[in-house]
Amino acid sequence: MQVSVARIGKPHGIRGEVTVQVLTDAPDERFAPGSELGLEGIPGRSSVVVDSARWNKSILVLGFEGVMDRNAAETLRGGRLLVDPEAEGEAADEDEYYEHELRGLAVVENGAEIGRVEGLRTGAAQDLLVATINEREVLIPFVSQIVTEVDTAGGRVVVQLPAGLVDLADG
Repeated sequence: MQVSVARIGKPHGIRGEVTVQVLTDAPDERFAPGSELGLEGIPGRSSVVVDSARWNKSILVLGFEGVMDRNAAETLRGGRLLVDPEAEGEAADEDEYYEHELRGLAVVENGAEIGRVEGLRTGAAQDLLVATINEREVLIPFVSQIVTEVDTAGGRVVVQLPAGLVDLADG
């Protein structure tokens, strides 16, 4: 199964480079020149090969083989860069999860199902589970004090939500 490691943003400059939103813990290794990455969401292309990678302040800028100008780079906007961690010999640690493993799991608090996991947002300080609770999107900090158990085989995550967290989703 392929997992998303970046989302392609806007073109950067006139030489075919793009900015990317990094979704991996190891960007320097993952986006090394010569790396072939799957590409999702762009008609007519299924993969790209990294030609260059550099940091512009805190934003990763990538160049791909065959993408030579701003117009070509614009056609990649919104695409997702993918890898197959199993094919690369990577295994998630016992307490690490890929988004596809969490999506659809029941959110359980005090023994009762209160919602469903819809996705995962990576952050600098911590990752956030994106859940639907009471028909609202709720962002749950993915830390052991709040997400006390992840049982992918049992189809659930057990949480102890801080008072008021669900109310914050009301705005």
